[in-house]
Amino acid sequence: MNSENVKGFRDIENAEKRNAMKRVIEETFKRYNFKPVEMPLIENEEFVRGNNPNDEAVSSVFKLKDRGERKLALRYELTFQYKRLAKNKKLPYKIFQIGTVFRDEPTAGNRWRQFTQCDADIIGADLRDITELLNIATKILGNFKIPFTLYINNRKLLQEIIDDFRISDMNRENVIRELDKLDKFSQEEVKENLKKYNSEKILSLINKPEKYFEKYKNYQDIKELEKLCKIYNIKTVFSPFLARGLSYYNWIIFEIKSDIKETITAGGAYLVEGIQSFGISLGLDRLELLAKISENKQRVLVISLSQDKKSIELAEKIRAKNIPCQIFYGKPGKALEYANAYKIDSVIFIGDEEVKKKQYKIKDMKSGKEKLVSEKNLFTLL
Repeated sequence: MNSENVKGFRDIENAEKRNAMKRVIEETFKRYNFKPVEMPLIENEEFVRGNNPNDEAVSSVFKLKDRGERKLALRYELTFQYKRLAKNKKLPYKIFQIGTVFRDEPTAGNRWRQFTQCDADIIGADLRDITELLNIATKILGNFKIPFTLYINNRKLLQEIIDDFRISDMNRENVIRELDKLDKFSQEEVKENLKKYNSEKILSLINKPEKYFEKYKNYQDIKELEKLCKIYNIKTVFSPFLARGLSYYNWIIFEIKSDIKETITAGGAYLVEGIQSFGISLGLDRLELLAKISENKQRVLVISLSQDKKSIELAEKIRAKNIPCQIFYGKPGKALEYANAYKIDSVIFIGDEEVKKKQYKIKDMKSGKEKLVSEKNLFTLL
């Protein structure tokens, strides 16, 4: 029997940091009155594919069948599922979901086929709602002490620019795809690719000041968004060639990149049953590599030396203080080996002498120092 991980999948043995990050993200979403939802990992393949069968992500879905030979698929993202939830809701409808998604894609480095997305969406969103969601994304990254740059664009503006350069309908999507590669490839490489579509002149806009784009009608939404972002003290960078999902987003789009130019958060405006909506998506797996977050590492091991009742009672009092605590029933030597193996911070010995004197011996596993303390003073040391 082969028990090795399937390619692109992994075991996460120490998930403490991830769980701490999830708590920060969830608490932030809730502070803005977003409602948590949970939706299935498996959907009908037809529903997963939706109206965007040519979307790159949609083409990477994991397909499967049940016993009834029904065509099913693992979800590749979270947003498409909101079509089911959004019906007959009072607007704006504010929801968030932290869940697992799957993509049957090539794996390399830190790219996995199973990963966790943390999404917040507003069904029925205007520019003010969009700004709120951008604020949430930047707040979370600030909490994780991750340096970043926020890039914004308007898909309608990009289409307007494409029109201005008289690029044919047949070549539009290919040209936009090439322009969207400017953050990954050199300008010369992109220019060579654009020559295939006789559209390399569009690159003349790269060095234009932002004021130049005021001549386009759809730049006004960028201007208004920038004004709203200033209220929240959010710094933005206008990126006229930012495109993202071609068959999906229809208005404001954004990407947040880390200092190493890797996209760590992204999203944009889309339609749900004809309703203008907006969402942000934070990839937990990528954020985990960059985040600096203090975890609750203070853990206690109570060692019962034939005093099980008292050990259980004390352990329960420690847990009531929200301090992780475990009881070890066995020899002190084995208990200390165990504490070292699992990097437990403090151990407390409870034997006949400790119960009689109403004092406990507590050992700091890092320094090796031991103290005799009363139960009352014990909690000041934890």
